[in-house]
This record gives sequence, C-alpha cells and structure tokens, in this order.
Amino acid sequence: MADINYDIVDHIAVLSESPKGWTKELNVVSWNGREPKYDLRDWSPDKAKMGKGITLKNDDLANLKAALNQLNL
Repeated sequence: MADINYDIVDHIAVLSESPKGWTKELNVVSWNGREPKYDLRDWSPDKAKMGKGITLKNDDLANLKAALNQLNL
C-alpha cells in the first residue's frame, strides 16, 4: 500500500471524543501535497493514525451547511 502524506493546515473543531481518546474532527487537510480541502474524520490522539472520513471542497461544504440549516435540531 502506498504511503499517504497529509498536512493538517487548519484545525477547525473537535466534534466528539471516544473513551480511547480518538477525536472526530473537522480540519482543513492537504493530502499528498494537493490543494487543501475540508476533512471530517476520526484521529488518534497523536494524529499518527486516522479513520475513514470524507473530504469536501468549498462548494460541498457550503451545500452541506445549507442542508444542515434546514434541519430542526
């Protein structure tokens, strides 16, 4: 399996934390030197490991925000 390089460019928020210390975070991440994107996934306490997640372009995030604003939370 190829190495995955990443750089957390901007930490935005921690959404939750598991009993083992893993955190679900929204960050801006550059993957393999590419343009940074919004990223939502679980991270180990030392940020050396990550869970599966999703990356979002600016338009995707704006559409998600609009959809969330429609919910009655």
